[in-house]
Amino acid sequence: MRPRGPAAVLAAALLLTGCAPSVDPIERLGKKAAEGVRPHGRAPDRGYRRWGLTEPLARSPLHTARPLTAHPGAHALPPVADHVPTRDRVVFLTYDDGAEQDPSFLDMVRDLRLPVSMFLTDSVAGPGYRHFARLRALGAGIENRTLGHRASAGTPYASQRAEICGQQHRLRARLGVRPRLFRPPYGSYDTTTLRAAADCGITAVALWRAALTPAGLVYTHGPHRLRPGDIVLVGPDESTGLSLRERTARVLRHAQEHGLTVGRLEDYL
Repeated sequence: MRPRGPAAVLAAALLLTGCAPSVDPIERLGKKAAEGVRPHGRAPDRGYRRWGLTEPLARSPLHTARPLTAHPGAHALPPVADHVPTRDRVVFLTYDDGAEQDPSFLDMVRDLRLPVSMFLTDSVAGPGYRHFARLRALGAGIENRTLGHRASAGTPYASQRAEICGQQHRLRARLGVRPRLFRPPYGSYDTTTLRAAADCGITAVALWRAALTPAGLVYTHGPHRLRPGDIVLVGPDESTGLSLRERTARVLRHAQEHGLTVGRLEDYL
């Protein structure tokens, strides 16, 4: 007598495959446990340790660009800021001139999805614009720091305008970007600087509230600690020989100790 119903279907399947599925409860539990330990077969991401961090870098909050209010009167001169008023727990990493072109820094920006802003001086960065094109492709902001790193304050309007507008044109030609932000060399500026910057299409002048030096973070307003909205200058370090990547990691660890992460300056200024 032939088996009927589900039994017949099961028997036919066993004959076709030559084997039966395991019904061992221990085996089934083992498979479930393995699936629970490594969902989708992926190991935990610990890439942040490669960059000298002890914990993952928190993602910065989404923020729609809201430019600061322009200077009152004086034909809407661009505002000057060393920090951004915000409740977001972010600081902003900035780099000057473009002398250091550390390939491992590119990898760090890529792996950590790190928002950074590069204020470039043509006479310094000019030979390495290809490096900054790669950084820009990773989301880095490319901003203006004049053609020749000449001090701004006290010089005639025509000279200041030539330095700022000249770098605007150079960055447009070499990198396809026309910056909105400007950082005067040595942080030196006057009303003439602001007027020249505005005439070159600059919407804000970005200084810094804290700078990383060989001695550590130095604050422009006396004893301080990193606070939300601070603009940080990751400065050069010729004494200890730490690479740009290592110096950036120092700032990141310091920020994490204060419950902060990194925001994109161009989204706030």
